[in-house]
Amino acid sequence: MDILVRSAEPTEYAALGEITAQAYLQDGLLDFGESDAYLGELRDVAKRAAAADVLVAVRKDTLLGGATFVPSGGPMADIAGPGEAEIRMLAVAHAGRGQGAGEALVRACIDRARRTAGCTRVVLSTQGAMHSAHRIYERLGFVRTPERDWSPLPHLAEITLLTYELTL
Repeated sequence: MDILVRSAEPTEYAALGEITAQAYLQDGLLDFGESDAYLGELRDVAKRAAAADVLVAVRKDTLLGGATFVPSGGPMADIAGPGEAEIRMLAVAHAGRGQGAGEALVRACIDRARRTAGCTRVVLSTQGAMHSAHRIYERLGFVRTPERDWSPLPHLAEITLLTYELTL
């Protein structure tokens, strides 16, 4: 059965928020664990959906994961500037990994960017430990942009996000 990527339904927000939070927690991606302030952002899919496009990957009736597509530097953008779309909060449930859901979500974001007027690039931030995601990005043509690497907590220099871009 193929993976379908579509816009998230409001009835799926809580489940997607928990998938996203658990993916980050179980992979050790939150420096402060359960007390990390970012955990609330990961769970708040309704807030993301109000400002960006939240996509889900599903197989039959099973929610596998999701991603947030921010068109042309919208309010949810971390690094995107004019003419750039951004992919944020890509997450796949542990049980759904290795089935192509992550790649399907990234491809769907690229397709949306190509349909966005004036968009010439897709950008994203990732943690150094997200090796599976890096392989997806590189396989799809993204290249590292170390000059754009940044820290969401500037007072903690050891927390640096790596950046990638894809020119459309």
